[in-house]
Amino acid sequence: MISGTKEWAVAEINCGTGCLYDCRYCYARRKAITRGTISKQADWQKWYPDPGTEQRDYRNYDGQVMFPTAHDIFPENLVECECVIRNLLECGNRVLIVSKPNRNCIAALCRTFKEYQDSILFRFTLTARNPSILRIWEPGAPAYHKRLESLRHAYENGYQTSVSVEPILDMTDLPGMIEEIRGWVTHSIWLGKMNKIEQRVVMDSEQITAEAERIVSQQSDRNV
Repeated sequence: MISGTKEWAVAEINCGTGCLYDCRYCYARRKAITRGTISKQADWQKWYPDPGTEQRDYRNYDGQVMFPTAHDIFPENLVECECVIRNLLECGNRVLIVSKPNRNCIAALCRTFKEYQDSILFRFTLTARNPSILRIWEPGAPAYHKRLESLRHAYENGYQTSVSVEPILDMTDLPGMIEEIRGWVTHSIWLGKMNKIEQRVVMDSEQITAEAERIVSQQSDRNV
């Protein structure tokens, strides 16, 4: 059975380690700690580019390629990300660009890769509209309205657009959020639960513990 990001792409590409967004549920941070790539959780909030990113060659994959999967695209790594995307596109790949989008970065990508827009699908992660919830779970990521601006910008510039609501951070507001975003989506909207909460989320305060319990309750089978 195909599951996870393999439903989206045949290959997953990244160009560094760490992510300034520091989402509490991040699977990649947990994996990096387990593998010894970083020594402590705080190290994940720094960006460490892979050496040789600009010169790296990619093959033409038999299917859609997903970039990035273990970090996001932000001003601090935009140059490296543009290099990877260009290298993938120039050898004939279809690229799925996944991001909790920074408006300036998305505008830059839309300008830079206009000639390749038929080979690009944007998938923007919009997990909740409530700013209080987003500040807890995705403390460094752009606010909801900024992400919505990115979605609209890509759509209005003729790009294929899709949305990932994975994980769903506010089940009670999900119908309203989908109704708001659906007009700017040309491809698909993906929904998903928060996985492996006990393993990935550090319960370092009563607030986080209560939030995790809320998520578990809202995404239980009886409520989904």
